[in-house]
Amino acid sequence: MNRIDELTTDYPFYGSRQLCRVLADEGTVVNRKRMQRLMRLMGLETLYCRPRTTIPSVEHKIYPYLLRGVNINRTRQVWSIDITYVRMRQGFLYLTAIIDWFSRFVLSWKLSNQMTVDFCLDALECAWQHGRPEIFNSDQGSQFTSPRFVGELLKRKVDVSMDGKGRAIDNVFIERLWRTVKYEEVYLKSYSCGREALRELRKYFEFYNHRRPHSSLDGKTPGSVFLKKK
Repeated sequence: MNRIDELTTDYPFYGSRQLCRVLADEGTVVNRKRMQRLMRLMGLETLYCRPRTTIPSVEHKIYPYLLRGVNINRTRQVWSIDITYVRMRQGFLYLTAIIDWFSRFVLSWKLSNQMTVDFCLDALECAWQHGRPEIFNSDQGSQFTSPRFVGELLKRKVDVSMDGKGRAIDNVFIERLWRTVKYEEVYLKSYSCGREALRELRKYFEFYNHRRPHSSLDGKTPGSVFLKKK
């Protein structure tokens, strides 16, 4: 699972067949059924579009993607959320984060040992301290299509946007965040437990928001852009 995470971080377009081939070339033989099971457990989805083979629960409405061709030119215009896999010395955790697209500022983040809606709702509750966006984007994961999650957005008059099925590129800014977090923090360490992971990630996100210059922001930090007084 750790090697799958590394490969899909670098090559998010790899599907189960390609991952099986790469691992086999490296000396680890994994059949495709097991690969698909591990990818589901890790919450992974490749970037290409696939035929629609399942129908969401009636109570889980899928909203259209609202950001194609939109010019992102201000803070609190678009926020988005996602979940990623975080490896530890033994086992793994799930990390969710909410990011402001314009400034790349991480508004909130949470760790969990289960990929449920509850820790995503906790992250959303923390994000409200920074105001509210015009549009909130996510993928079509059950955590984000949950009436509990969508309801928190709708009652604050936020427009709901969801990626096309299998198109993580629609949420490209947070995909880039995951790559940065993993190469600058997670892959450099071997967390012994959830408490250590929490402590080290807290330090990293503080660094990322307030001390790490961002090339797309002309060398400014996300925090200096997002928190700039109008």
